[in-house]
Amino acid sequence: MPRVDFTELPAAALQAVTLHTGPVRSVRTVQAGHNSAVAAVLATASGPVFVKGIPADHPQAASQHREMAIAPHVPANSPRLLWHTETGGWLLLGYEAVQGRHADYQAPADLHLVLTALEDAQRLQAPAEVELRTAVDRWGPYADEGAAELFAGDVVLHTQWAADDVLIDGRHVRLVDWAWPTRGAGWIDAYMWALRLMEAGHSAVSAVDWACEVTSWRDGDPAAIRAFGAAVARVWHEIAIEEPAAWKVHMAVQAAKLRAYLALEPGKAER
Repeated sequence: MPRVDFTELPAAALQAVTLHTGPVRSVRTVQAGHNSAVAAVLATASGPVFVKGIPADHPQAASQHREMAIAPHVPANSPRLLWHTETGGWLLLGYEAVQGRHADYQAPADLHLVLTALEDAQRLQAPAEVELRTAVDRWGPYADEGAAELFAGDVVLHTQWAADDVLIDGRHVRLVDWAWPTRGAGWIDAYMWALRLMEAGHSAVSAVDWACEVTSWRDGDPAAIRAFGAAVARVWHEIAIEEPAAWKVHMAVQAAKLRAYLALEPGKAER
């Protein structure tokens, strides 16, 4: 999604933000990420605030509503949602600004830190009244007949795990961008991490070896993992066909490779 400079927002939206933050001294646009039109760190008298936003009538505005719903329940290593506002045709969320660099998925030290964070996140649950999509609803339409129910579970999944969504600060990991929280089987997050490792340059062999370090993957049903791989590959194929941006085509290729690898090496889903 193309970036919009924070200062170009309608006056009503800017005023609504300053009611929460006080006067804004400076603005630094954040380029990483694909799901927000506005992404910026604001310097204010009370400290920095990260603001993300999207036009309120945009089809992806639903993702920010999901972020608002899950915010009270995310792990302690995720930034706190401080406020939100829908004004001037924009939906804007203000988060605690956190320090850190994006994870380096080629660096073993970072991979071990992210592995620990992923394991910790597997304990996340949310009250039933928090309306989240389920894995069955989200990926079921792309699954083979009768396979969708294999994705069901009670874990609240992050489902992103791109390097842009994982910040490293020393020995600490900060998991950001809860735009797609989903209830489902825990091993789904391990699968999504493996796919993002391949996006970052890992082979399918290497990515699955890392996924095998996740408890839920080792305990998962291998047939369910393979069925999920087929569904995810179809999702990314559809995304790439509809809008063939380079990164989307790359993800579609990696999803197809991961699916093929698990089909040829079914034992890799059983370790």
